[in-house]
Amino acid sequence: MPLAAPFRFSALILCGLPGLAAAYDNAAVPDTLEQRIAACIACHAPKDGAGTTAGGVYFPRIAGKPAGYLYNQLVNFRDGRRQYPLMTWMVTHLPDPYLVEIAGYFSNQHPPVPAPAAPTVPPSVLERGQRLVRQGDPALKVPACIACHGQQLAGVAPAIPGLLNLPRDYVNAQFGAWRNKVRRAHAPDCMATIAERLGPGDVAAISAWLAAQPTPPDARPAERLTAPLPIACGSVP
Repeated sequence: MPLAAPFRFSALILCGLPGLAAAYDNAAVPDTLEQRIAACIACHAPKDGAGTTAGGVYFPRIAGKPAGYLYNQLVNFRDGRRQYPLMTWMVTHLPDPYLVEIAGYFSNQHPPVPAPAAPTVPPSVLERGQRLVRQGDPALKVPACIACHGQQLAGVAPAIPGLLNLPRDYVNAQFGAWRNKVRRAHAPDCMATIAERLGPGDVAAISAWLAAQPTPPDARPAERLTAPLPIACGSVP
């Protein structure tokens, strides 16, 4: 569904200032999706949603993630299941078709992926992280990350994100948000369940191992799951 033309702020802000209003109305502003998502790009990357750190705040890479996942997150911010004031403010009044277009745009961007930072944890921590990611832990009733996020950890269409090219601190923070109910998803909230079953040491091991893995330049979300999900997840159709 096409979007409406850009909102003319001059009607609200510049009333009573005819000269400024006329100058604004005559300015050539391209009516494109890229123009409308300029605010998204300003934080998430100078170009194409590749992720960036600005002013000490990390903004995750959104480029190349499945469109369904990006759409779900935009809706979650809008509807209060995720908490970040700037994101909530930006999407509060946006309709679903607009969010679908935004998600579709970024899912089709594939800018270069930087090399991962060298790990700073002992080999035993990395080994534990790899085991949890690749095999899970039956004693904790925690499935392997690859069982949901794909064998290549690049995500699965339409709604499961990739896990590579994310800093340790960001992954740790998301586990903490799920555990503390600050971040939520459609019930049954599978990640909240997993976060509750993992101790801080296991979360740190997972994040350390993931952050140390290189991302292949041709990494793309898998087209479909090859087996049923090992845990019920309300965000995945």
